[in-house]
Amino acid sequence: MRILIAGGDGFCGWPTALHLSKRGHEVAIVDSLIRRQWDEELGTQSLTPIASLEDRVALWRETSGKEVPIYIGDLQEYPFVERVFREFQPEAVVHFAEQRSAPYSMIDREHAVFTQVNNVVGNLNVLYAIKDITPDCHLIKLGTMGEYGTPNIDIEEGYIRIQHKGREDVLPYPKQPFSFYHLSKVHDSHNIMFACKSWGIRATDLNQGVVYGLWTDETRLSEGLYNRIDYDGVFGTALNRFCIQAATGHPLTVYGKGGQTRAFLDIRDTLQCIELAALQPAERGEFRVFNQFTEQFSIQELAERVQRVAAERFDIQAEITHLDNPRVEKEEHYYHAVHTKLLDLGLQPHLLSDELIVELIDTAMRYRERVNFDVIAPSANWR
Repeated sequence: MRILIAGGDGFCGWPTALHLSKRGHEVAIVDSLIRRQWDEELGTQSLTPIASLEDRVALWRETSGKEVPIYIGDLQEYPFVERVFREFQPEAVVHFAEQRSAPYSMIDREHAVFTQVNNVVGNLNVLYAIKDITPDCHLIKLGTMGEYGTPNIDIEEGYIRIQHKGREDVLPYPKQPFSFYHLSKVHDSHNIMFACKSWGIRATDLNQGVVYGLWTDETRLSEGLYNRIDYDGVFGTALNRFCIQAATGHPLTVYGKGGQTRAFLDIRDTLQCIELAALQPAERGEFRVFNQFTEQFSIQELAERVQRVAAERFDIQAEITHLDNPRVEKEEHYYHAVHTKLLDLGLQPHLLSDELIVELIDTAMRYRERVNFDVIAPSANWR
């Protein structure tokens, strides 16, 4: 299958591109390389050294014998998008190419506007390219569980059956997003749903949980193929950040009470979910929604688990500190989300293990000198 990976230089996109290439698919990458610019803007860098995209794909060619062409450009520019679609003729598009950090979107007005314009316009251009150039192409769009918020009822997979005043209908599940970033994902979902209904395109919206881990079979092969991993207060996510903090002697920073419960999955399961969705596509005109995660944890639970593993395996006595929460969110709440559709397609989950935490801490200890402690604290305030 010809699969276009938009955002293929990023944390999820790069290992996905290698995994699908290894599995025999014809893969191409689209990326503007802006994620690397955000590191410069924020004064940070990946914990692991990451090669240039050109060097990465050249090394993959040497390692695997497989070509992965790259297109450098911005999805906001429709002539560029049109050229890519006409040249590559994708059968599936995996769309990771968006600004994916809630804190980044909340820094100030400029970052909020950039996030929404970048994400919504780029996604619209992809939808039009599919309609006009490759109408049978399947859009696999990475959404987020953060679209749903934390309602006091179970979170269904995209849709909910409603009975109201004697009538019944199946409607999109109500959205209560956490940030301007999450709002941009809601706008994407609405636009995709409309395009499926109006134009008959096929799309799968993957509402992904927080991704943890680093290594995949392909990225382990060589330092030149390493994936990035973030630890800063803007792009770093809970479990990865806690492991890096433990390894470097920094307190584990829990925001507020730590009762915030979220959905999580191993990065290896992201790769599985993408391929399962690609090989079993939505029907023409269908807007399919999957909740893409495997487990639910509170932030305090994750911090305590990292603390325990650090003590047992490394004799590191990691302190847990509770910071004033920069976010406007419930810190204690009900949370139960349905996630059966990908399991039904054949997902074999990698559940969180102590061994994975050990591996993350060990990696952080190897690259400790690359950590800038000045960027660990949260810098964006929702208030």
